[in-house]
Amino acid sequence: MVLQGINLEIKEGESLAIIGQSGCGKSVFLKSITRLLKPDSGDVYFGTKNLNELSSSELIKIRSEIGMVFQSAALFDSLSVKDNVGLGLRESRLFKADEIEKIVEEKLNLVGLSDAADKSPSELSGGMRKRVGLARAIASNPKVLLYDEPTTGLDPVTADLINELIVDLNKKLNVTSLIVTHDMISVYKIASRVIMLYNGCIEFDGSPDEIKKCENEVVQQFINGKSHGPIKVR
Repeated sequence: MVLQGINLEIKEGESLAIIGQSGCGKSVFLKSITRLLKPDSGDVYFGTKNLNELSSSELIKIRSEIGMVFQSAALFDSLSVKDNVGLGLRESRLFKADEIEKIVEEKLNLVGLSDAADKSPSELSGGMRKRVGLARAIASNPKVLLYDEPTTGLDPVTADLINELIVDLNKKLNVTSLIVTHDMISVYKIASRVIMLYNGCIEFDGSPDEIKKCENEVVQQFINGKSHGPIKVR
C-alpha cells in the first residue's frame, strides 16, 4: 500500500508543498486528488463533493477546475506555443476562436512569453517550456493548480524565476497550489505549508519555518539531504 491513513484538509488559497523520498506516494497523492486513481478506501472531497460518488461527466467538470503543470512540460512539438496553450480551450468547444486567441495572449503575457507565441517547443529552453506548460495550466482559470517537480532540470537562476512565477500567480489568480518537489529552496520560497510523506503516512505537516526547526530525525535527514539516517536509499 503506497498511502495509508492520510487525513488532510487543504484550505482555499494555500500553497502546499508535498515532499518526500522518490516512490513515497507523492504522484499517487496527486492522482488521487484528481481521481485518476480511486483509493482502495476513504474519500476525496473537492469542496463539498465526494469525488468517489461522481459520474464520469461530473468528474470531467471538476477536473476542468484543476490545472496541471507537468515535470516535463508535456508540450506537443507539432503545435506552436500558442496552440499548446489553447489546446484545452479548443477541446472544450466552449470558446470561439477569437476568445481563445485573447485568453492565450493574456496567459502568455502572465508568464513573460508573449513574444514566443508563434515559436515551436523545440525552439525553447527548458525554463521557457516550463512556462508554456504553466500558461496552458492556467488557461481555463482553474481554482487549483498542481505542480509536478516544477524546477527539476533547471539551473538555479531559472528555477528561481519559476518559483517567483508560482508565488506571483498564486496571488494574482487566487488559486490553491499543490507542489510536489524535492527542491527545498523552492519549498522555502513558495510554500505556505509543507507536508512530508514517509512510509505511506504524513510524517510532518506545518509551515516552512516549522519544518526547519522540526527535531524529527526523518524530517531533518530529508530536508538537509543526508545519506545517513532512518531514511534508507532505495
